[in-house]
Amino acid sequence: MSESHGRKMTSVTKKANQEDLLVIRDLLEDGKIKPVIDECYPLSRTAEAFRYFAEGHARGKVVITISVQE
Repeated sequence: MSESHGRKMTSVTKKANQEDLLVIRDLLEDGKIKPVIDECYPLSRTAEAFRYFAEGHARGKVVITISVQE
């Protein structure tokens, strides 16, 4: 675990399997868990998103969106 500007950051790596994803889906659909999204940034503004998080502004998840052009 490392600290960045007084905020603790951790990293957990686990390969998702279908059973885990179905459990998470059910919890989301039942309203038992609700993700808190603070800001969404397009891929082109990823550096800005990291700065926003590192400066301690985020109060929820910071999401990077990827737009697929068709």
